[in-house]
Amino acid sequence: MTVDAQDALQALRGFGIELPSWAFGNSGTRFKVFPQPGVPRDPFEKISDAAQVNRHTGAAPRVSLHIPWDLVDDFGKLVAHAADEGVAIGAINSNTFQDEDYKLGSLTHADPRVRAKAVAHHVQCIDVMRATGSRDLKIWLPDGLNYAGQDDIRDRQERLADSLREIYAALDAEHRILLEYKIFEPHFYTMDIPDWGTSLLHCLDLGPQATVVLDTGHHAPSTNIEFIVAQLLRVGRLGAFDFNSRYYADDDLIVGSADPFQLFRIMNEIVRADALRPDSGVNFMLDQCHNIEEKIPAQIRSVLNVQEATAKALLVDRAALRAAQQAGDVLAAHAVLMDAYNTDVRAPLADLRESQGLPRDPAAAYRASGYAAKIAAERVGGAQAGWGA
Repeated sequence: MTVDAQDALQALRGFGIELPSWAFGNSGTRFKVFPQPGVPRDPFEKISDAAQVNRHTGAAPRVSLHIPWDLVDDFGKLVAHAADEGVAIGAINSNTFQDEDYKLGSLTHADPRVRAKAVAHHVQCIDVMRATGSRDLKIWLPDGLNYAGQDDIRDRQERLADSLREIYAALDAEHRILLEYKIFEPHFYTMDIPDWGTSLLHCLDLGPQATVVLDTGHHAPSTNIEFIVAQLLRVGRLGAFDFNSRYYADDDLIVGSADPFQLFRIMNEIVRADALRPDSGVNFMLDQCHNIEEKIPAQIRSVLNVQEATAKALLVDRAALRAAQQAGDVLAAHAVLMDAYNTDVRAPLADLRESQGLPRDPAAAYRASGYAAKIAAERVGGAQAGWGA
């Protein structure tokens, strides 16, 4: 039995992907940041650029902010500006990796003064959530060790648990903590939250308002990411999903550029769990810094790649797959997935966009819009936003 593409793809109508404000600033490698013309100079211009992605794809309705990079004097004005541009404020991201005090840790630091400072920063982020209507506080912790014996691993976990409890106690009823993990970097002996199990343990300790963030670039090369997705969905603790792509570790590349089949396999688990729905509790976001490619077109390309992988996952014949699995027919079950993956979904997706009043080819429509030339001409003077600003 074949799945009707037009019917299956209707589930994409309500599927939205959050964009990171920092994706639109200048970024680069560890050796050089590469500036581009027309880069935003403040959070208002970042939101205007993000809105272009939503305007052309219809699938990027929220913008994630990073504090203190995106601090403004009046968040009411920023919220109103976002609404005027047709988007809303999404998750608020904390930053404990660019302060001299945090060289040896933030929430895990041995010095109570430093830990208190890091907790206070997260409370500040919660205040930003209240001012913007955001419900999610995303915590990526850069804490870790470079040398055996540098600090006590177990003590750091206890300090982390205590710090997180203080932050959790400051949440409002509608708020969530989204706790991210990363196998290595910036520390290489051990990170304090290196894997999904560590994140989940802390979330379970905190309570139901704490969930795990899965970033596709934060795993060892042989990790089966779709297994982690399935497991976290199974226990209701997958709070957010950050898309990027990698060849080895945390490369901020366009999602699906390195391994599109992996992206399909991951989205297959999302679809299987019916987690595409806006009320599923899973926040989907692009977490990418585009170093050499143009910012807005790169974000458009990423959104389209996620849509295509998701569309293929929606085309999986679930009944045929289940029958083959229960019959123990290994090749037949695999063939069901491969049939969906090998389907060209670009035309049905273009039809779906057209039915929503959107351009059939968002990338071409953006190129023809003249927006890139407009901002390059207008955004002269001032300080360009970039990594760390």
